[in-house]
Amino acid sequence: MSSKKMSTGDMVAIGLMLFALFFGAGNLIFPPALGQAAGTNFWPAIIGFLLTGVGLPLLGVLAIGLSGHDHLQSMANRINPTFSLIFTVILYLSIGPFFAIPRTGTVSYEIGIKPFLPATTGGFDIGLLIYTIVFFGIVGWLSLNPSKIVDRVGKLMTPVLLIALLVLLVATFVNPIDKSMAPIGDYIDNSFFKGFQEGYLTMDTLASLVFGIIVINAIKAKGVTDTKKIASLTLKSGLIAAGCLGFIYLGLGYLGNTANFAAGEANNGPTILTEASAAHFGIYGNIILGLAIIFACLTTAIGLITSCASYFQTIFPRLTYKQLAIIFTLFSAAIANIGLSQLITISVPVLVAIYPIAIVLIFLTFAEPLFKGRVEVYRYSLLLTGIVSVIDGIKAAGLPLGGLYDSLGAILPLFDAGMGWLLPALVGAVLGYVISLTRNSDPKELKKAN
Repeated sequence: MSSKKMSTGDMVAIGLMLFALFFGAGNLIFPPALGQAAGTNFWPAIIGFLLTGVGLPLLGVLAIGLSGHDHLQSMANRINPTFSLIFTVILYLSIGPFFAIPRTGTVSYEIGIKPFLPATTGGFDIGLLIYTIVFFGIVGWLSLNPSKIVDRVGKLMTPVLLIALLVLLVATFVNPIDKSMAPIGDYIDNSFFKGFQEGYLTMDTLASLVFGIIVINAIKAKGVTDTKKIASLTLKSGLIAAGCLGFIYLGLGYLGNTANFAAGEANNGPTILTEASAAHFGIYGNIILGLAIIFACLTTAIGLITSCASYFQTIFPRLTYKQLAIIFTLFSAAIANIGLSQLITISVPVLVAIYPIAIVLIFLTFAEPLFKGRVEVYRYSLLLTGIVSVIDGIKAAGLPLGGLYDSLGAILPLFDAGMGWLLPALVGAVLGYVISLTRNSDPKELKKAN
């Protein structure tokens, strides 16, 4: 069967679909908070954020497209089957029902619905309960037919999302509310690295290892079968998504950077967005923002439910895709009701622990021709990366480890900035390569592992 040529319109639709899948709850609330807290150090902070929020997700999608694998787990099998299974399951649960999917419900409620409801004082939020039932009911229904995801997301929902956001961001650039304030916290001395770590919270680099499969399948569904064409179209679609993400991140960051008068020193993404929108457009600003939030979170939730159900069906073949989609939808709706602040607090240590592993795996995939796919390079680099990143995660959770933190801070460059895993990753790669040479390791072992 000959490979077909995909139209420009279809390619743009897939690129917009990818953007919409990426652009969800965290993408909306973290850039404004960064923009305000970074203050006059906005540019180094936002550049760091763009690296993990745009650059690394693009590389993740390309890594999937270039690797020739049809699943993240098969891509990670080159290291070790047990590692591959554990890492893939943790990743899917993190960007799925444990954190990211519930967050789509809580964020869209906090910004899109709650400002229009009467003020409440503590206690159980019945409004959130009702909203999550409706929101996840729609998500579950749309997720039951994954073959329609490109048409529903790429061609219908995404343009509505982009238009709503562009109206708000244009007003922000043309008529900023206030000037930048002085930076606070880690943004005073480590603004770039703080911004880099804030990009973890979007979970997009993790999601890219999942959404890349959706892009490839969407391209194949258009009749394209040639490997090189698939890789090329994956790159083009990824660039479309990255361009949209980059522009909107800059806009939302600038909105937070200039919203001090309206929002006060909130350092809270939902509050900054709500108050800034109201300052620009009054009640209409909140309506515009509400539409953008709901559509952004809806599209991301659909993509994540679809991906998680498809993956876990390979582990639990007795369950159908539809049964798993319903299970994940109901579980996510229940978790969403613990509230946004609690979700973020719980997710941070996990993300700090697994994000560096995903980053190193992506870069090793691109660098594979340099070391000819020697398995030891993957294993030792990821082993040392994982040891440090797990310690970072424990530190982020606030758990005491005696003087270990101080010791590592004295040994590892950038440890206090949350980037102490960089040197171990490099040392592990070199060590693995040397060991592979002493063992006369056959690079073809990589292919056998896959």
